[in-house]
This record gives sequence, C-alpha cells and structure tokens, in this order.
Amino acid sequence: MNYSAKIRYLLLFFLLWIVPKASYAFVSITVTPPELPVYAQPPCPVEGYIWTPGYWAYGDEGYYWVPGVWVAPPRVGFLWTPGYWGFDGGVYAWHGGYWAPHVGFYGGINYGFGYGGVGFWGGEWAGNVYRYNTAVTNVNTTVIHNTYVNNTVINNNANTRASFNGTGGVTARPTTAEQTALHEAHLQPTATQLSHEQSVRGDRNQLASVNHGHPTTTALSTVKGSHEPAPGGNQLEMKKANQGVTPPAEKNKATLGSTEHADRHVNENDIKSKEHQPANHNKSPEHQPANHNKPPEHQAVSHPKTETGPKTSPHGEKASKPHPQKKNEGKPEEHKQ
Repeated sequence: MNYSAKIRYLLLFFLLWIVPKASYAFVSITVTPPELPVYAQPPCPVEGYIWTPGYWAYGDEGYYWVPGVWVAPPRVGFLWTPGYWGFDGGVYAWHGGYWAPHVGFYGGINYGFGYGGVGFWGGEWAGNVYRYNTAVTNVNTTVIHNTYVNNTVINNNANTRASFNGTGGVTARPTTAEQTALHEAHLQPTATQLSHEQSVRGDRNQLASVNHGHPTTTALSTVKGSHEPAPGGNQLEMKKANQGVTPPAEKNKATLGSTEHADRHVNENDIKSKEHQPANHNKSPEHQPANHNKPPEHQAVSHPKTETGPKTSPHGEKASKPHPQKKNEGKPEEHKQ
C-alpha cells in the first residue's frame, strides 16, 4: 500500500470516527450499497403531505433500509430533494437530502413516484396549495381534490435500480437547473424525518445483511407517532379562514364595552343637564331653558347596534372588526380527471 493510499484510509477512518453514523451527515464507506427494492407507494394520508422516497442508510451493522414515507414539508413552497450515494475515489459518500423551493441534483437515481432521476413530477405548488399528479402518485381523489394529471414524466435510468451515482451505477451529472437549485436557500430534514430514520435503525429486519436487499418494511403512510399538520393542506385553509376573526367571547366583550361607554356618555350628559336646570319647578314649560343635551321624549337613545356591518366608535373611528374571508380564496380550481 503506497503512501497516498494510507493517507486516504486514515482520513476515512478519522471522518467515520468524528461524524455520527446518520445518513443525513457526511458518511463515506467502501462497501457498495444494495439496489433499490421494488415496492408500492401507500396512498397520501393527509392533504399537503409530500412523498419522500426510501433509501439505504448506513449504521453500525451496515446498510439498512429507511422506508419511503409521506411527511409534512417544513414550509409552503418547499420541495424535497432526496439524498444519494456517490462513488468517487474508491469510496461511497452519502449526500444528504434537503428542502428547497426547487428540486436539486439527487445523483440521477430513479427513486420512482415522481423522482425519475431529474426533477420531480409527483406534485407542485399552486400558491399556498400543494397539488398532486395522480399519474405517478397514489392519491385518493375522493378525499384529496387538489390533483391534476401529467403523463409527461421523465424517468431517466428506468432500466436500473442502482442506488448510487458513479462507476458501476448511474453516471448522471447535474443539469443547469439542478446546479442553480443547489445555491438556493435550503432547509435540513425535519425532526420527524430524523426520528423516522432512527426508529428503523434498530430493526434487524431492515438490515441488508439480514434481508439480502428485500427489507420487511419498504414504505409507510406516516412516521410512527407523527401527527404534523401540513402547511399545504386543509389545515392551512382553515388557518387562513380563521385569521382575523374575533372569537365569540371577545366579540361579545367588545360589544358590551362599547355599549357601556355609550350609556355612560348619555347618563353623564343627562346628569349635567339636570344640574344646570333652574331649581324653580313651578314655572311653565315655555319659560324653562331648552335642554339640548337631553334626547326628545319619544326619541330612542342611540345605542351601538350589533349588526355585522362596519361600526363607528363614539370617537368617529371605524371598529376593528375584520371582513369575513372566503373559504375558497387562493385555492385553485379543481381539476377533474
């Protein structure tokens, strides 16, 4: 073994020693990762969830399969770029996945379900709403209505199930668009995604050395114990519909407060008017000074009304009652299949 090879292996040992053995961190090994298993995608469980494909991670006992799963994106407008193994210089290095406005380079690996090697065809954002391409994703359209059909799907390397990029695997290179996406603002995997990987790490049935490339669990609908709301689903629309709407208790409190203020204003004027009236009550009404502050005998005292239209406070300012919002505002028109 020459001097340069020794240096390379010493460097590899040092990296494996100081870096935690989690697939989202930088990991490099000399063992070839297994091929991608063939599996079916479970239906989307929650509107707004995005599919993250399964992959081979590396742990203390070798490669283990992390099932594909539907997860909530960290924010509206972000898509998932899967991680991939890259072979270079005699070692396999893991390039972790990330969230960004556009899908970047993921080694040209054909993970399926919209991740055909270049870009993502499984869905798209339309404003604040995430829409699903039912041509390549499993969606129950009787429950989820934000769907469309696009059969023009690019599947590079459709004839290979290689799980790594490089000699002996997929030899794709980043496109111009993927290089641009690489420099966008990125978000790391969510806490749910990290816990998902850790939860299957201790399952021996997921180890490649045990299942010989055929893991017991290949895909899941949701991460176990996860009940995250989806920013691109119905929860977002409900939140938008409820924004600015005064709760009933607060609305009643505000109405009572304004009524109390108006009543106090009328009563004070009435008391002042009586204080300025002459003490002689025997005078005829025509000789009594006019009381301009007291309302006419048959005129109703003006109190704030409780109708839903715009109100005006005693000081002439408009009350801060919001206008009702339309439930379908910002939601794209349903696409019928």
